Amino acid sequence: MKLLKFKKSNFSLIILSLFISFAVSAQVGGWNAELSKESNEALKKMIETTPKLQTYLDKAYGYVIFPKVTKAGLIIGGAGAKGMVYKGKEAVGESGLKQATLGLQAGGQQYSEVIFLENKESYEHFINGRLKFDGQASAIAIKKGVSLDIAYKDGVAVFTQAIGGLMFEASLGGQHFTYKPKN
Repeated sequence: MKLLKFKKSNFSLIILSLFISFAVSAQVGGWNAELSKESNEALKKMIETTPKLQTYLDKAYGYVIFPKVTKAGLIIGGAGAKGMVYKGKEAVGESGLKQATLGLQAGGQQYSEVIFLENKESYEHFINGRLKFDGQASAIAIKKGVSLDIAYKDGVAVFTQAIGGLMFEASLGGQHFTYKPKN
């Protein structure tokens, strides 16, 4: 009888291990459906707040949306996020955002960020890891009712929308991006 109980528990353990390994491999190696959904919702909200963004979306060769960038700092700061990369209207991969800053800063905040890539050259720069923003690059913070008539700079236009938090900042830094194609 004890032998039968031992076998049942081993069998249960094996089934549980297989289930966990399949679930983990699906998350690590597969498509992140939740991130895709969050990205689409964030872009929709940004366009609802500022309808002019639809023009950028319609004309862009590609774009990247980070639904939630988390940023914090006290003299030295940093930010990070995961987002989706689109070529035309099709999701083609995922992206990571890392940012480091140094200067007068205190607090923390979260915001959504969309990067419109005007042409094939700027899109290729992004997916090949050559697009980096330095201290001179600026993003336009979108607010309800504000008219946006900015030109692309080097084939790139960046917009952010606050989600929450409070950050006082006069710092220098830059953003670096990674790209992982869709499997």
